[in-house]
Amino acid sequence: MNDLVARGRELRPLLTAEAARGEADRRLTDKAVRALDDAGLFRLGTPRRFGGHETTLRTLVDVGAEVGAADGATSWVLTLVNACAWVVGLFPPRAQEEVFGADPHAKIAGALAPTAEAERVPGGYRVGGRWPYASGIAHAGWALLGIPVGAAGEPAMALVPESDYAVERTWAVAGMRGTGSDTVVADGLVVPDHRIVRTAEVLQRVPVFAPYLTVVLAAPQLGLGRAALRLVGEAATRKGVTGTGYARQADSAVFQLRFAEAALKIDTGHLHTARAADDVDTAVASGDPMSDRARARVHGDVGLAVQSVVDAIGILVAAHGTGGFADTHPLQRIWRDANFALTHAMAQPAVNYEIYGKALLGVRPNITAML
Repeated sequence: MNDLVARGRELRPLLTAEAARGEADRRLTDKAVRALDDAGLFRLGTPRRFGGHETTLRTLVDVGAEVGAADGATSWVLTLVNACAWVVGLFPPRAQEEVFGADPHAKIAGALAPTAEAERVPGGYRVGGRWPYASGIAHAGWALLGIPVGAAGEPAMALVPESDYAVERTWAVAGMRGTGSDTVVADGLVVPDHRIVRTAEVLQRVPVFAPYLTVVLAAPQLGLGRAALRLVGEAATRKGVTGTGYARQADSAVFQLRFAEAALKIDTGHLHTARAADDVDTAVASGDPMSDRARARVHGDVGLAVQSVVDAIGILVAAHGTGGFADTHPLQRIWRDANFALTHAMAQPAVNYEIYGKALLGVRPNITAML
């Protein structure tokens, strides 16, 4: 799988060059998507029986971090589309065949919050509503959409082809603009039963479901941290410290301290993410279910990882100076993307800390079913 990580690294110059256009267009460029496709990096989560790589979670994170070092939005789309392919691998065989059997290169975007209406009809559900934040939907042939099912409105996932929904260009935000996380819209759509899976059933059958979907969110942040450290470090050898006698930031003890602190925080992010991914992969390989506490620690690891990287980027931007906020400077996009990504519901540090703290203290119930 190191070959896949190397492929991501080799694409960094191209993806870096495409990043500004992707941000301006509020979706990845066709050139960037084609390059990732040609390298096979959109098939990391695709089941092996359909020609996919079916990689470990650790490999997906490592590839995502490499791509994130070129552009955070590109990594976000890459990791989430692959995560959605992994989720489709949990659907009934008939649904998988409809997606990957028809197109081994199929891409799936997801908007899993059950923000719709669903009515039981013979053989399935009639669905209508709006699903915002569908990252990468412009490049996807299918969408995973959250729906409420049953009398109690139990959360479920519906797998829908692009011919059955419309997309509204609603993505006008401050960060991660290139993800094209627009809104899926459908009305009177009938989804057959074999393309609907109840979330509770998946959580029971696949205990690593929620940990997996949480860990992938760290990958873009890790890459963004690496990129910021590189940019600021390279500039420090030729940029002075205004108002002082230092001709190079690199010679300033204050700058050295801040740079070292940022580097260690980024290392912290990598180490905690690696532990979380390895815990999930070990559970998958062994077939032994993870305990509630172990799954909760994954949430804690990811919360600390993304917060550490965002803190590091803040230190680096401040140490670099005002020039980093120029519209043409990539550092300001890194700063915006990292802080914006931190707001994802499953990435928010304080929420993940509470999940882990309750597990450590034996407080039940925990605050989420997605554990």
